[in-house]
Amino acid sequence: MGQVRESGPAFQHLALMVRDIEASHRFYTEALGFEQCASIDRPGVDFRFYRGAPDRHHDFALVQTPDPSAFPAADTKWNMLDNRVGINHIAICYPTREEFLTRLRVLKEQGVEFRQRGNHGMTHSVYVSDPDGNGIEVLYELPEEVWVNDVHGALNYWQDMPLDGDEALTDPTDYPVFSGSAQ
Repeated sequence: MGQVRESGPAFQHLALMVRDIEASHRFYTEALGFEQCASIDRPGVDFRFYRGAPDRHHDFALVQTPDPSAFPAADTKWNMLDNRVGINHIAICYPTREEFLTRLRVLKEQGVEFRQRGNHGMTHSVYVSDPDGNGIEVLYELPEEVWVNDVHGALNYWQDMPLDGDEALTDPTDYPVFSGSAQ
C-alpha cells in the first residue's frame, strides 16, 4: 500500500529525455548520490529509474533519446533567469546539513561547476547543470521555525554564497528568522 497524503496533490517523479544516458547516469549517481533501481527491459529502449532512498520505488527516470544528433549541443551554462521555456530547475533535497555539505564536496571533486549558491530563506542551495543543461538545485531545508511564519519573506530572501574555493564548501548556521505576516 502506498503512502497516504493528508491533502492535496504532489509531484511524485520526473522523467528526463537525455542525449547521453551514460553521462547522465554518472552525474546523477556519482555526483548527486542517487542509485539506479530499475530499467525497462525492451530492445532498443534505454529507460532507467533512480531513487534516493530504498523506501521509494523511484524518484526520477532517465530516457535515452533515440537520435541525439537531432539536437544541438547541450548548453550547460544554466542561469535561473534565462529567456527560455521549459523546466527552470529541479530541486534535490538532502536530509541534513552534513549530507548537503558532503554532496557539495562530491560535486566539486566531480568537476561540477557551481552556477549559483545562496542562503534562500527556507533552504541553503547550490545550483548546477546536469549534462543536458537542466538546472539542478542541491539543497537542504532549514528548520521550519525559520520560515513558517513568513513563507513570502523567506522565498524573497537571498544571500549570495561563494562559488569556488574552500568557502564554497562551508555553510553558516546563523539563519535569519522570518516572522512577518504570513501571505
